[in-house]
Amino acid sequence: MEKDYYQILGLQKGASKDEVKKAFRKKAAEHHPDKKTGNEEKYKEVTEAYSVLGDEKKKAEYDTYGQSFNGAGGAAGGNPFGGGGFGGFHQGGVEFDINDIFSQFGFGGGGQQTQRGRDISIDINLKFEEAVFGVTRKVLLTKNNTCTTCEGSGAKPGTSLDTCSTCNGQGKVREQRQSIMGSFNTVRECSTCHGTGKIPKERCATCAGAGVARTEEEIGIKIPAGIQNGEVIRMTGRGEAIPHGQSGDLYIKIHAEPHKSIKREGSTLSAVLPIKLTDALLGATYSVETLDGTTDIKIPAGVTHGELVRIKDKGVPSERGRGDFMVRVSVETPKKLSKKARKLVEELQGEGI
Repeated sequence: MEKDYYQILGLQKGASKDEVKKAFRKKAAEHHPDKKTGNEEKYKEVTEAYSVLGDEKKKAEYDTYGQSFNGAGGAAGGNPFGGGGFGGFHQGGVEFDINDIFSQFGFGGGGQQTQRGRDISIDINLKFEEAVFGVTRKVLLTKNNTCTTCEGSGAKPGTSLDTCSTCNGQGKVREQRQSIMGSFNTVRECSTCHGTGKIPKERCATCAGAGVARTEEEIGIKIPAGIQNGEVIRMTGRGEAIPHGQSGDLYIKIHAEPHKSIKREGSTLSAVLPIKLTDALLGATYSVETLDGTTDIKIPAGVTHGELVRIKDKGVPSERGRGDFMVRVSVETPKKLSKKARKLVEELQGEGI
């Protein structure tokens, strides 16, 4: 039974790119395995759905045919028809290769389907300031990477690649099998050369001819300014590498720490400023701690409790510029008064204040 990727993300068919991205972020955060209420299987389904609907070419194929023939369908990077490639069949003395049919539409490329490596998901914790202004983080991941010695060819540096003798350089082999319906010819990917038609004359010593090796890789992750807590960043091709195929993707979930005194709402930052009653009546100048340092603001005479004072361009950076920093005034009423202070307040009361 084919999966409905739109249903998995809670969308209607034909949803826009922005709608797909927004739904993926929401669902990924909801089902992330690190959460107590998370569900690893649903998280994998959501990631798989986004790998198709988040890619314009794969999405177009899926909308037309109900599946993507370029690295999705079933398991991540798997073949939606099963096995190592599209099958063929023999009927009435004529042999059909389904690969040849799909290659006419641009799928598979002459019988070869691009296989895809496994996706990787990691979490990164950020300070409040790093989430607001952006930062570049480096992470060290141990995973299957393209062999740096042979650059993925599987051949010893300086040696050549020979034509595969199993498939004679075709990348696929035809086999005849017997069934209750008679003779049956099938076409499959050559297991010797993995569909490339070439094999190393001498194997690379680092990867033993596989073209990939399990190594540590340091990856620089550029966190954009203004990223929200719980958002997910996708780095295409930075997941697990596979021999003669496309690497999976790397997904980074962001966990932003709260600030002790500053709150965030979209591109606006805010803080509460306690002031004295007399300063509320007469006005004063106060220093406010923003993420850019200390800023002096003028409190107007007669300000009321809860009133907002705006500091322009001290909020969260965005494509449209920086947001504002809003200061919420909190008028502090003294709990006890000295005799002198009480007398002065009574005089003010007499003045109708």
